[in-house]
Formats: sequence, structure tokens, C-alpha cells
Amino acid sequence: MQIEFMTLFPDSVMAMMDESILGRAQKKGLISIRAHQIRDYTTNKQNQVDDYPYGGGRGAVMQADPLYRCWEHVKSECQGTVRTVYLSPCGKTFTQADAKRLREYDTLILVCGHYEGIDERFIEECVDEEISLGDFVLTGGEIPAMAVADAVCRLVPGVLGDEECFTEESHWDGLLEHPQYSRPEEWHGRKVPAVLLSGNHGLVARWRKKQSLFRTRLRRPDLYEKVVLPSKTKAEKKFIAELDAEWPEYLEAHGKKE
Repeated sequence: MQIEFMTLFPDSVMAMMDESILGRAQKKGLISIRAHQIRDYTTNKQNQVDDYPYGGGRGAVMQADPLYRCWEHVKSECQGTVRTVYLSPCGKTFTQADAKRLREYDTLILVCGHYEGIDERFIEECVDEEISLGDFVLTGGEIPAMAVADAVCRLVPGVLGDEECFTEESHWDGLLEHPQYSRPEEWHGRKVPAVLLSGNHGLVARWRKKQSLFRTRLRRPDLYEKVVLPSKTKAEKKFIAELDAEWPEYLEAHGKKE
């Protein structure tokens, strides 16, 4: 998979993307990540990429032409299916489902805006979709672009050691992940739940599923509302009954009330 950043700060982007898991994945040839300096595609001596907005107002707007020249060059070097994404506060909020969907493209071109944004005409002509990290504004698109790239690349086969590294995580199946513990067994008077020390994989899996459901119900009721638990078999009905019975205890343990 190819990830192509269009940015004013390529060194900053690559300093992050070349590290850790993504850095190792690039060395193995599983993914390719590049950052392109938009200023290199200007036609003026000052390498100016912005100008005053038509209609007045504060700040500046990134011009369509240098963005287009950069995009045209990047796209000419792309192979397979290509998706151009502009990171914008006006975009759809990014989710794990989007990461799964974007993984299916051969190349992602991530456009990082600055100032008051970019010329709408470039968006209309070249951008396939706009994505936001949430209801807040950052000084530039690099941080959200890197977040999207990280979320997508880690789903590429081979980037992580095992598929369970991401299928067991928060949001993969619409739920938040269960609590995790490591050594020592007791820390500051807090003990690891006994079930995790039992060696019974069935009980551990059952406990983790319950904790995942409880955590989602408590912290993200909007996600929990979408959860549909199977209830056809005796075992499934028993599991749901246990959830209902243990929910008040879970709330009390976390200092909450029904």
C-alpha cells in the first residue's frame, strides 16, 4: 500500500512515519510512505502557496494551483486504485470502519491543509472525500493525516504480527476493548482479576467479552445502543442474563449508579 502526503512540512511527517511499526513495515516493503512538499510546485520565486481570501476576512487560503500541480505529479506516480482524502474540520468524523474501507485502496493521497483552509475549487476537482478527527480545529492537517495513515497501515496484512493485534482492539467490532493487565500481580494494592490468573481460556474469554460490553455501555452508550447480542441458544440467553445480573455490580465498582 502507498501513502502519499501532500504537506508543507514533509520532514515532520516522515520523522514520525519512519519510526516504530510503520518504519519496520516500510523496510519490509509492506507499505510505502512518502511526503511531498507543496511549495515545490509553485511558480513564483517566493514559493508562496497562499493568498488573501476573496470576499475579505482574516487569514489566508492555500491556492488551488500549487495544490493541483503537486497532486497531479503524485497521482501520475501512483499505481492501482487511488483515493484522495483532504483532512478538514468540515469532513466526516473518522472511524475504524473508515480505516477498514480505506485499506482496500492501493494508494491514499492525504492532503494536509493550513491557514484558513484550501481553495474549494481544488476540493471539487481533485478530492474524493473529506475526513475530520472530531469536532475541533488544529493548526494544520498533518496530525490528522498521520493518524489516518497509522490507523489504515496497521491493518495491512503483515504490518502487525498477528491479525488478533487489531481484531481484539477497541472499535473493531463496535465495542471498546476490555481492560488489560501485566506483571506484577499486585501493584499499589491493586490486584489483577483472579480469572486472568486461572489459566482457563474459556472463562478468560467470557470475562473479557463482558468487560468489553460493560465498558462500552458505561463510557459510550451511543455505541452500545447499536450492539445486537445473539439470543437464540440457551448459552446465549444465559450470557445475556449474566450481563443483566452483573451490571449493577460493575456500576458500583466504578462509583456509578443506574
